[in-house]
Amino acid sequence: MRTILNVIWLVFAGLWLAIGYAVAGIICCILIITIPFGIASFRIAAYALWPFGRTVVRDQDAGVFSALGNIIWCVVAGIWLAIGHVITSIPLFISIIGIPLGIANLKMIPVSLLPLGARIVDVD
Repeated sequence: MRTILNVIWLVFAGLWLAIGYAVAGIICCILIITIPFGIASFRIAAYALWPFGRTVVRDQDAGVFSALGNIIWCVVAGIWLAIGHVITSIPLFISIIGIPLGIANLKMIPVSLLPLGARIVDVD
């Protein structure tokens, strides 16, 4: 079932989200100071391609620099990404098939708000 949902997700939302996060990651990696944000964007892009069967786990040993980076990220980009995920999940909730896709879109909000110090792991 996860594979079917992931393929439907990839066609309707995942590819576009992953491209957006990858472009943001490339831009962040061009600017030397924002390389940690670029790496986080690439990690989120991989999660956006294939979200079913994976989850986000917070790293307790992240440290103060990831907390400061998350504050900067949240102010600059995180809030806008979260709003974008909420807005794009609304049309997915209209159909019965889209409900799990809308839930997966909302599941990405915490990692898009605070990407540093988060790991994406398999549910198994």
